[in-house]
Amino acid sequence: MTRRTGGPADRRKRRTDGPTERRKDKPTPIGEAIKAYTAKAGLARRIDLAQAVGDWAERVGPQIAAVTRAESVTPDGILRVRVPSAAWANELSLMKPRILAKMNAGRRGRIRELRFITGPMDRP
Repeated sequence: MTRRTGGPADRRKRRTDGPTERRKDKPTPIGEAIKAYTAKAGLARRIDLAQAVGDWAERVGPQIAAVTRAESVTPDGILRVRVPSAAWANELSLMKPRILAKMNAGRRGRIRELRFITGPMDRP
């Protein structure tokens, strides 16, 4: 009697080489895996820039935050901020160097410009 190959007995054989081999080290924590992926994919700077929208109120202080709202940031570092009037846009334009310094402190991605958009301040 001859033995056939490719049957259930052959499929049960355990391979000890190649990609199915078990790793002996500990699994990588998910936070580290995501951090490594974003760095490898070139997303770390963009994610850091996107966090500027959420950081706006904390970085500019309560007085400015009460009358403004950061809306978005472009990939090249332009932060769009909604203001209630042209007077506020003008006032904040004069403060741009200080605001940019606060926004860029400790940040990898740089906010290079602020653009003020006048309009209603509908809070979400």
